[in-house]
Amino acid sequence: MIFKVIAFLAVIFLVYLVFFKKIRETKIKDKRNEEITDTMIECPTCKTYISKDDAILSNGKYFCSKECIK
Repeated sequence: MIFKVIAFLAVIFLVYLVFFKKIRETKIKDKRNEEITDTMIECPTCKTYISKDDAILSNGKYFCSKECIK
Protein backbone atom coordinates (compact mmCIF):
# COMPACT_ATOMS: atom_id res chain seq x y z
CA MET A 1 0.00 0.00 0.00
CA ILE A 2 2.76 2.48 0.91
CA PHE A 3 4.61 1.60 -2.30
CA LYS A 4 1.53 2.56 -4.34
CA VAL A 5 1.25 5.92 -2.58
CA ILE A 6 4.96 6.66 -3.07
CA ALA A 7 4.77 5.61 -6.73
CA PHE A 8 1.68 7.78 -7.25
CA LEU A 9 3.38 10.80 -5.65
CA ALA A 10 6.50 10.21 -7.75
CA VAL A 11 4.44 10.14 -10.96
CA ILE A 12 2.60 13.33 -10.01
CA PHE A 13 5.93 15.01 -9.19
CA LEU A 14 7.39 14.02 -12.56
CA VAL A 15 4.33 15.30 -14.42
CA TYR A 16 4.61 18.56 -12.47
CA LEU A 17 8.27 18.95 -13.42
CA VAL A 18 7.67 18.24 -17.10
CA PHE A 19 4.77 20.64 -17.58
CA PHE A 20 5.85 23.50 -15.35
CA LYS A 21 9.45 23.41 -16.54
CA LYS A 22 8.25 24.28 -20.04
CA ILE A 23 6.17 27.15 -18.69
CA ARG A 24 9.16 28.54 -16.76
CA GLU A 25 11.43 28.25 -19.80
CA THR A 26 8.89 30.13 -21.90
CA LYS A 27 8.69 32.94 -19.34
CA ILE A 28 12.48 33.19 -19.18
CA LYS A 29 12.75 33.39 -22.99
CA ASP A 30 10.10 36.11 -23.10
CA LYS A 31 11.93 38.08 -20.43
CA ARG A 32 15.24 37.79 -22.31
CA ASN A 33 13.61 39.06 -25.52
CA GLU A 34 12.33 42.14 -23.69
CA GLU A 35 15.77 42.93 -22.29
CA ILE A 36 17.49 42.62 -25.67
CA THR A 37 15.25 45.17 -27.38
CA ASP A 38 16.97 48.07 -25.59
CA THR A 39 18.91 50.26 -28.06
CA MET A 40 22.20 51.86 -27.07
CA ILE A 41 23.04 55.34 -28.41
CA GLU A 42 26.42 57.13 -28.34
CA CYS A 43 26.50 60.58 -26.81
CA PRO A 44 28.13 62.91 -29.39
CA THR A 45 29.89 64.97 -26.71
CA CYS A 46 31.49 62.45 -24.34
CA LYS A 47 31.22 59.31 -26.52
CA THR A 48 29.47 57.36 -23.75
CA TYR A 49 26.88 54.76 -24.72
CA ILE A 50 23.52 55.12 -23.02
CA SER A 51 20.10 53.57 -23.37
CA LYS A 52 17.87 55.32 -25.87
CA ASP A 53 15.11 55.35 -23.25
CA ASP A 54 17.35 57.20 -20.77
CA ALA A 55 18.86 59.63 -23.28
CA ILE A 56 17.88 63.27 -23.64
CA LEU A 57 16.84 64.34 -27.15
CA SER A 58 18.00 67.80 -28.17
CA ASN A 59 18.29 69.20 -31.71
CA GLY A 60 17.83 65.75 -33.21
CA LYS A 61 20.70 64.22 -31.20
CA TYR A 62 20.67 62.04 -28.11
CA PHE A 63 22.75 63.16 -25.11
CA CYS A 64 23.56 61.35 -21.87
CA SER A 65 23.10 64.36 -19.57
CA LYS A 66 22.24 68.05 -19.51
CA GLU A 67 25.95 68.88 -19.10
CA CYS A 68 26.72 67.27 -22.47
CA ILE A 69 24.02 69.33 -24.19
CA LYS A 70 25.79 72.60 -23.29
